[in-house]
Amino acid sequence: MPTTPDEAPTPSLLIERDAGVVTLTLCRPERRNAIDIPLWHALTRALREIAERDDDRALVLTGAGGTFCAGGDLSESGGGSSGPGAGGGDLLEAATTAMRETVGVACLALHELPKPAIAAVEGTAAGAGANLAFGCDLVVAARDARFGEVFVRRALPVDSGGSWLLPRLVGLQRAKQLAFFGDWLDAAEAERIGLVNQRVEPGGALALAQAWAQRLAAASPDALACIKRDLNLGLSRSFDEALEAEARSLAECVTKPAFAETLAAFRKSR
Repeated sequence: MPTTPDEAPTPSLLIERDAGVVTLTLCRPERRNAIDIPLWHALTRALREIAERDDDRALVLTGAGGTFCAGGDLSESGGGSSGPGAGGGDLLEAATTAMRETVGVACLALHELPKPAIAAVEGTAAGAGANLAFGCDLVVAARDARFGEVFVRRALPVDSGGSWLLPRLVGLQRAKQLAFFGDWLDAAEAERIGLVNQRVEPGGALALAQAWAQRLAAASPDALACIKRDLNLGLSRSFDEALEAEARSLAECVTKPAFAETLAAFRKSR
C-alpha cells in the first residue's frame, strides 16, 4: 500500500498518509517507544494538524519495533523526575505544569480529534502507552500483546486520561482493580473486559487497523464526527439531553452534500 511520508517528520514520530488514512508510528524502539517530552509535543502537533486537514479522514496509532509503547520516559533524558525532595513546592508546580503542557494536551488532542482513531497494538502497552491505546476509538491487538496500568508500581498516580477512560470502558470496580494492582492483562482478557475490539495474529495488528481505517475514510466525515462526539458525551448527558444532541447532529448532517448523495443512491436502489 503506497504511503506518503510527512514532509518534515519528527525522528521519534513517523507520519504516513495514504488515501485519507494517517498512520502515526511512535518511533523510539531503543526505549520501547517510551514517550519523552519532544515526542509528546510532536504527537500533539500531528493530532492538531490531522484535525484541521480535510483530506485526513482516519487515524491509526501504532509503535515501531514490535511494541506499542512502554509509557512515559521516566529517565532524566526523557524528562522524568529528578528524584524525591528536589525543589519542594517548586518541583510540584513544575511537574504539574509539565504534565498539563505535554501529556495533557496530547491526550486531549487525541480525545477531541473529530475523526476516528484506531490503535494497532503489538507487544507491550504500559502506563501512558496503555491509556493512549484506550484513548483511541477502537483497539486492535496482537494475540501476544499485553496491557498494564503500571503506575502504582512506580509510586505514581494514573495519568494520560486513564482515570476518565477506564471506568467508562470497564466499570468503576474493574478500573480500580487494574489501577490498584498494576497487573498485566493479556490481549484475550483485555478483549473479554472490553478494552480491545479484536485480536489478530502477531504482526497483523497494523494491517487490520489500516483496513478498518480505510473503511472509515470512505464514510461521511461529518456523520462520523457527530457519532463520535455524541457517544463520547453520552454518559454525561440525561436521556433528554442525548435526544436533543442527536437532533442537532441530524440537522448538521442533512445539510451536507454527502447526505444528499447517499439519499439519492438509496432511493435509486429502491
